[in-house]
Amino acid sequence: MPGKPQITAFEWVPPIVQGLVRDVRCRWAFEEVGMDYDVRLLELGENRGEAHRALQPFGQIPTYSDGEIEIFESGAIVLHIARLKPGLLPAEPATEARAIAWIFSALNSVEPLIFDYQLATFFDRAEDYAKLFLPKAIERLRERLGDLGKALGRRPWLVGGQFTAADLVMVSVLRQIKDTDMLAEQQDLSAYVVRGEARPAFRKALADHLKAFEAAKPPAWFTQGEKQ
Repeated sequence: MPGKPQITAFEWVPPIVQGLVRDVRCRWAFEEVGMDYDVRLLELGENRGEAHRALQPFGQIPTYSDGEIEIFESGAIVLHIARLKPGLLPAEPATEARAIAWIFSALNSVEPLIFDYQLATFFDRAEDYAKLFLPKAIERLRERLGDLGKALGRRPWLVGGQFTAADLVMVSVLRQIKDTDMLAEQQDLSAYVVRGEARPAFRKALADHLKAFEAAKPPAWFTQGEKQ
């Protein structure tokens, strides 16, 4: 029999990404289906060690383990949780299949374009290519958001009129740009993100994610950088 699920999360991350680390997606899924779970906190850098890479070969967060199953990638973890208990996947097979398709869409068709934008505006902003690449990254992302907005329309959720794991993942992806003009331009998508964030399960997951940082001390390299 599987034991109590455990996920990994960071003990501390810089404020700019607090609330956006992908363990939030897994926490949210657990809360939606009413499952208890544990969290094993890792220091920044510990995720690059061999012990963690045995669970996650790319040294990323989160991972999932229950004594029998060990998996990684937030989308795979959310889908696994959704299959453990009812509440996040439709009961009708065709509708369930469509929800799963939207999960993959969020991760494969939307999030990579958001990451391109983040590369040019944050992670690689000092690189020579960033200023040249940024206009194209914005153009592509804006077009993709337009397509997504048309697909959603005025419906509250993506599939079958009910909140599913597809919405959990898609809202999680869109939250990364929720303060940008690109999302604000898409009023239906902006309202969609607000609906997702208003869910009690999300608020509980986010609060638990942020609580972990309250007791953690920022590493020396971060505090020294702030003083400079």
